[in-house]
Amino acid sequence: MLVGGTDSGKTTLLTFLANGLVERGLRVAIVDSDVGQKGILPPATVSLAFVDGPFSSPSELEGFAHYFIGTTTPGQYIGEMAVGVKRLTDIAAEKADVVLIDTTGFVTGTGAELKRLKAELVRPDLIVLLERAGEMEYLRKVLAPYGEVVTLSVSPAAREHSRRERREVRREKWRAYFSDSQTVEVDLTKVIPGGTELFRGRPLKGEERELLSTLFKWLVVAGWKGEHYTVVKVDAEGFSRQYARHSLHAIDFERLSNLLVGFIDGKGLCMGVGILKWINFSGMKAQVLTPLSQEEVENAAELRFGRIQVLENGEELGLLRREEL
Repeated sequence: MLVGGTDSGKTTLLTFLANGLVERGLRVAIVDSDVGQKGILPPATVSLAFVDGPFSSPSELEGFAHYFIGTTTPGQYIGEMAVGVKRLTDIAAEKADVVLIDTTGFVTGTGAELKRLKAELVRPDLIVLLERAGEMEYLRKVLAPYGEVVTLSVSPAAREHSRRERREVRREKWRAYFSDSQTVEVDLTKVIPGGTELFRGRPLKGEERELLSTLFKWLVVAGWKGEHYTVVKVDAEGFSRQYARHSLHAIDFERLSNLLVGFIDGKGLCMGVGILKWINFSGMKAQVLTPLSQEEVENAAELRFGRIQVLENGEELGLLRREEL
């Protein structure tokens, strides 16, 4: 497992190691969990690829299996990140002699806890820390119980990239993934919506929708009553409305537009991702842009909602907090 801050050279080291191991006749697998600067497509997932020959960048590798995270900033999804790495490492270990795990540059605060969870689940034989000036000392102590820890100095040749540069790299990844996509229809009575409070409980009655619309000056597009009320709404007037969030969860309709979603199979793995274009709530149908075929989509068990809005040209429109959906 390779651990280091942003622009510390983890991916460069991983590429060097993988090529050297393959040259020695070993079967090598790579688990790419750097969702912010993803090499193996699709973005916003943890991905597994097997190395068949020399390569210069993980972006040249074809994904074998994926686990959906649904965002490029994993701070609110450390459980899913750890589970994804564990699931794919287990699959990789069945087929490969060596498994190399690339991680995010998120190494402080919640990021340190994420690294500990991954190491505790996977129990890597070797944990390589890439360090500039002693900043990995805490992680060295935290990770020591879960594998042999080796510390390397970050190369002087390692170049730091601006936030704008990293965003442009992601733009190209999104664009490449969605370059051959089409809009498919998803039957939400058969492909279950997940990762959101939408569709949970009974549909709202007419009088309930009317009451909520009157009280909050909303156009209530859809709603359900479970443990609390959940509504999809459009603001009819431009003033703030106060309500008890423990009893009412209101989702802005525009937040669903161009939302990243994942098609999940019966084993919990991600078949591919798509961009949500429209939901017909009364008909329980969704229109999703994806490189998956209509047949593949119909074989999915779940349509899992992510937390990033993105266009097929790669432009990122914004991130959502986990609790927003």
